[in-house]
Amino acid sequence: MSSQVEDRTAEESRPPREGGDRAQYGVCAFLALLGTAVIVDALGIPHITSGTDPVGPRAVPLILGGLLVLLAVLYAVDVARGGRGEPEAGEDVDLSAGSDWRTMVLLIAVFLANALLIERLGWVISGGLLFWGTAFALGNRHYFRNLLIAATLSLTTFYAFAIGLGVNLPAGVLQGIL
Repeated sequence: MSSQVEDRTAEESRPPREGGDRAQYGVCAFLALLGTAVIVDALGIPHITSGTDPVGPRAVPLILGGLLVLLAVLYAVDVARGGRGEPEAGEDVDLSAGSDWRTMVLLIAVFLANALLIERLGWVISGGLLFWGTAFALGNRHYFRNLLIAATLSLTTFYAFAIGLGVNLPAGVLQGIL
């Protein structure tokens, strides 16, 4: 245990490399590309204004895209100056342990199943499977309790979207019942 602490302390006391961490420039590039894509997409939105909406639908995506590009530039400058993220003090992860591929494959399968079944079965059923499957993949073995929680979450989100936001999620086989 003490050797890990000494290694971390020695690593943290090293001066940052000149030019920054190259991997962080990939994050900067991703943010810049994402911001540019948002701006280009927003420019394709027709500029329509009305008495109740004098700004139109283009303003928010243009502002967000610009902020993403600005964030990418500021982050690149910070990385070039040697800035780096602070490791979380409470993080308890063994970096020498391998990846948990079983959990990853189960989570990917659950999300893929949700994407494929949402139109046929509807959100309530596919969302319930998503919530239950995620809990199972992450190691929770209280099957019945998880099923009740998953059903509650999927019904709650279905009605929160429908009533609260006015967005109709697919009802699937429960059309007419919900």
